Amino acid sequence: MKIAKPKLSFWQIFNMNVGFLGIQYSFGLQQTAVNPIFSFLGAEHDQLPLLNLAGPVTGLIIQPIIGAISDKTWSPRWGRRKPFFLIGALLGSLCLFAFPFSPALWFAVGLLWILDVGNNMAMEPYRAFVGDKLPNSQLSFGYQMQSLFVGAGIVLANASIFLFQDWFGGAEQVADSVESIPKWLYYSFFIGAVLSISTILWSVLKTPEIPPSEEEMEDIKKHRALGLAERVKAPIIEIMEAVKDMPKFMWKLSGVYLFQWYALFVYWQFIAPMFKESMGFDSSQALSQAAKMNTTYNISTIVFALALVPLALKFGGKKVYVLSLFLTAIAMLSIPYIQDPLLVVLPMVLFGIGWAAMMGIPYSMVSKIVPQERRGVYMGILNMMIVIPMGIQTLTFGPIVKYLLDNSAVNAILFGGVFFVIAGVLALRLKQPESNGEEDVVSGFGAGH
Repeated sequence: MKIAKPKLSFWQIFNMNVGFLGIQYSFGLQQTAVNPIFSFLGAEHDQLPLLNLAGPVTGLIIQPIIGAISDKTWSPRWGRRKPFFLIGALLGSLCLFAFPFSPALWFAVGLLWILDVGNNMAMEPYRAFVGDKLPNSQLSFGYQMQSLFVGAGIVLANASIFLFQDWFGGAEQVADSVESIPKWLYYSFFIGAVLSISTILWSVLKTPEIPPSEEEMEDIKKHRALGLAERVKAPIIEIMEAVKDMPKFMWKLSGVYLFQWYALFVYWQFIAPMFKESMGFDSSQALSQAAKMNTTYNISTIVFALALVPLALKFGGKKVYVLSLFLTAIAMLSIPYIQDPLLVVLPMVLFGIGWAAMMGIPYSMVSKIVPQERRGVYMGILNMMIVIPMGIQTLTFGPIVKYLLDNSAVNAILFGGVFFVIAGVLALRLKQPESNGEEDVVSGFGAGH
């Protein structure tokens, strides 16, 4: 059955995506500050990939399961997706507040696991939430608006790091032998704790969910009637069946994601250590420079996120996505050879264009081809395609960087650039998917409901 959805106004789409600001602020801190914190607490280069195992493992388990459960959830008061990203945001806020007080490496690693559970619980239903609300003609705009907030959240996180270091760092910018978390870094985490829950609440209060159709409601009632054991097994069975029925487009996309996300994890882990090696910075200076790099590429993401919508409509999402991967490759391959701390941020404009496309276009393409009643589980499976490469990276890249790349962070970044080239080549094999048959109610931006 075709599903008819009213088109939403600009501000309705804006409001429904505000919660991504808090979620991505948290991810911004993970990208830039968590690995340096591990180093402050005594972690070595080759230990960093394994210490980041929390992200891929929790994403692999939490997102598809939460997606499958949310597909079978409905509350007239709380909705279908909202309860999950509310709980996830609250859990993330508590962890962000506690993180800078970590007394030892093991404590910080444990908090990262809990933080990732919260972030993944919030993330997956949010992806499905956007797909639930928007007709096919607005999906590209909706997911690129998400990209805008992805960039904005990470910009705020990274800007807070280097600004607070400049304002409050003082005498703490000392030798690398000090194994403690700088006090100026605390403030970034406190802001994240507030944003995580407050932005989610904004979207929850501003955006009503669309009630299930009669067929979906019957399916939900049947699920509720199952015994406890059957209800526990149901999400796992649903995931397995969805994988079996997965569109060929998603299988091809998984090959692209293998190299794309492996390379991204390499970048986030080794960009700060690279500056210690390439420019002779100490740990605090390297962290500040990495924050400036990440701020630059996410500002670029904000600028280009919505600009990619008409380009994707005119030339097709695939062409824009392929170009974005090659631009990101150029950025990573050039960074290690630029010695000026100011000029080295220029490649991050290209990186930001790539990040904007990666955070929006694949989701809009997939959302158009999956059935509404399985949107949650398929968004979870799409995330599995992200976290499996990350898991492979955490398990394999430690020995690779130690034994094949001369334990060099510079070589690690170049390695990531090569993987982006491979991802771009594989993306050339993608074929534009056909629509899932959902219909619009009216044309243009409307008042919604």
